[in-house]
Amino acid sequence: MSDDDLEHEASLFDAPTPGEQERMVEAILFASAEPVSLRELEDRLPHGCEPAKAIATLTRRYEGRGVRLVRIAEAWAFRTAPDLGYLMQKETVEVRKLSRAAIETLAIVAYHQPVTRAEIEEIRGVSVSRGTLDQLIEMDWIKLGRRKMTPGRPVTFIVTQEFLDHFGLESARDLPGIKELRAAGLLDNRLPPGRTDAPDEERGGDEQADMFEDD
Repeated sequence: MSDDDLEHEASLFDAPTPGEQERMVEAILFASAEPVSLRELEDRLPHGCEPAKAIATLTRRYEGRGVRLVRIAEAWAFRTAPDLGYLMQKETVEVRKLSRAAIETLAIVAYHQPVTRAEIEEIRGVSVSRGTLDQLIEMDWIKLGRRKMTPGRPVTFIVTQEFLDHFGLESARDLPGIKELRAAGLLDNRLPPGRTDAPDEERGGDEQADMFEDD
């Protein structure tokens, strides 16, 4: 075997250059309809690649551009820059309304996850129908979480990556508090029955419900 053949064979086992890895990651993320995790990138890329470094470089490269590389839960995706979102609006908008029960349930799951059905009912003060939970699950906004280590081992509910993506959140920790919701006009200044104060840092269930209603 010639020296050229040996060099070519050895190169097959070498990791691509950092620049080539960035191109590969960029191509995967651009073509994917869903956010892609680092684990998925590692599985797709050649042996020896470091997708985390490529992600960091691409994130800096796309700062200030028309699209940004953003983190959604534990995955990454390209998204339109927030200030250019108006360019993506359609002339006709499909109106989809959630019931008040579904909005309140979604808000409680988002702010109190992982939460059981019994806990949702305790916070709302009324029972939660199976149909309400099924609707939110079918919309891929909530999903089943781990069972609680309590008698009966009830299942819990948590929000999904689709929910975070829809509202432009990296994680549920980025949900706005009462102060932000009130400043945005999504809350009035009325206090819940029996309350005489409303700390800005409190994050309750019903008061946040309006942020989840689609116009």
